[in-house]
Amino acid sequence: MKTRIFLIIGILLLSCGFITSKEPGTGKGDVQKSSLKVFTSPDLYPLTNKWVTEYTKLNSGAKIELVTATEKDLSESLQSGGVIGFISDKSLSAEKNQFSWNMVVGRNVIVPIMNETNPLGTEIFKKGLTSQEIARLLKNPETENWGTLSGIPEKNTEHPVHYYYVNDPAIISGMSNFVNTKPLKLSGTQVASEQELISAIQKDVNGLGFCRLIAVTDQQSQSITSNLKLVPIDKNGNGKIDYTEAIYTNLQEFSRGVWIGKYPRALSGKIYSVASSKPKNSAEISFLNWVLTDGQQFLNTTGYSELVYNERQSQLEKINEPVVYATSPSGTNPVLPLKFLVILAIGVTILVLDLVTRKARNAKRAGLKTVSPLLKVIEEAAIIIPKGIYFDKTHTWAFMKKDGTVKVGIDDFLQHVTGPITRIEMKNTREKIKKGDHLLTIIQNGKQLKIYSPVTGEIVAHNANLTSHSGLINSAPFTEGWIYTIQPTNWSLEIQFMHMAEKYTNWLKTEYTRLRDFFEGAVRVHVPAFVMILQDGGVIKDGILADLGPEIWEDFQLKFIDTTR
Repeated sequence: MKTRIFLIIGILLLSCGFITSKEPGTGKGDVQKSSLKVFTSPDLYPLTNKWVTEYTKLNSGAKIELVTATEKDLSESLQSGGVIGFISDKSLSAEKNQFSWNMVVGRNVIVPIMNETNPLGTEIFKKGLTSQEIARLLKNPETENWGTLSGIPEKNTEHPVHYYYVNDPAIISGMSNFVNTKPLKLSGTQVASEQELISAIQKDVNGLGFCRLIAVTDQQSQSITSNLKLVPIDKNGNGKIDYTEAIYTNLQEFSRGVWIGKYPRALSGKIYSVASSKPKNSAEISFLNWVLTDGQQFLNTTGYSELVYNERQSQLEKINEPVVYATSPSGTNPVLPLKFLVILAIGVTILVLDLVTRKARNAKRAGLKTVSPLLKVIEEAAIIIPKGIYFDKTHTWAFMKKDGTVKVGIDDFLQHVTGPITRIEMKNTREKIKKGDHLLTIIQNGKQLKIYSPVTGEIVAHNANLTSHSGLINSAPFTEGWIYTIQPTNWSLEIQFMHMAEKYTNWLKTEYTRLRDFFEGAVRVHVPAFVMILQDGGVIKDGILADLGPEIWEDFQLKFIDTTR
């Protein structure tokens, strides 16, 4: 083994000797452009033009050339590099192979609406409507009635459906895709605009229609327009609105549900920014950052819906991923250390592979099953369990200090499941909280989990370091990664329901089983190709949630975290 190590080190040193000094060239990516060329598909021209106009008003030095292009021309133009485009998901689906980079910047959400005082509205809200029921209704509304739709056939003749529609290509296209009927021929009462449709349904208790979400959004109160309700969609067709579809309580919950995939995708079109590669120059990045922040307000004025806050953060982190550049003092060659690091990395890889191969060979000889050490997994032995700390079933911990206050944080098990935490949302000091109340929100690239308090009391301090270094929760959950200091009011009683040391270790074994059951069951519904190492009862990849989408985080919240409250 020593011989191999010395041989590799010798090769590294010899290789470094052959690296010659050379003046660094100036690549195309090094040039920071002062102007920007933006392409847009024709359907998005009003929106893109609004963005460009407002952005240049605020940034007098910005020069943006806006070009309208067909899907084919847009695709060809972007291949030249150095430009960005805006395109709907319909166009993106047709040309998706042409764009190696894309980012969601807005939505076009179509919703069914009914009168808030509909006599059978309560039943409809519990049951929802399936795509098949809506297909029948769109084809022959005069034969349908609210009694049949609500599941109360004895009221068939009492409440006929009065269907109103607008001859809007975008709305009709979405509805056509949803009911899988092309071309879609509509029957009912045609009105001239969405506003007329809304007004008609507000006056008609039996009214029903489809329109854009933004058209029924009261911007001032951020709620659905008065005397209207969104009609729930029974997406899985099981005859009820279950927890996977329960997103209609308020506008905020609905918008989040759209983002995480609980609303039919056929009725929720996306608006993308696209490019041949990830934008790198300052003009592109600055403009896209503005589009995802202050520019979101102009989606509303042009008929589209803003992204929810967490989705914006997710997209902002996507465009603002740090780029590391090799730097060097004046007069030295930056290529030399870079090449050395590459060669060194190769050498280390060879050593690691050699060790893995030897270990696997030895294990095979011993008749053992192996898991590659290169793939980190969640193991019971790896979970940190400090002495003297109480652990709550919500995967939080509590420790009483000498002054009688209690430090709280997240346990090591949970951070191994979530992977790197990129941001947290904390409560303010002096806020009072009860055991089981929402304590904080941990966020990873826009995906989030609500964490609940292990104790009752008043927050007297919070860890300010976490606002800029949230990763401390991962690296030091019991020291630098603490979250709050709380003045407890019911400590003696509440610790009776917590675990310590061996009791906590034994409880974690049941949590491992519960975790495997969750990923083997619910997650496979969303990710058929889901990867989990199953050996000797099941071993789960460390930071497993990091690679999974927001819809799975939502399920994890409901089925794993919330069930322990």
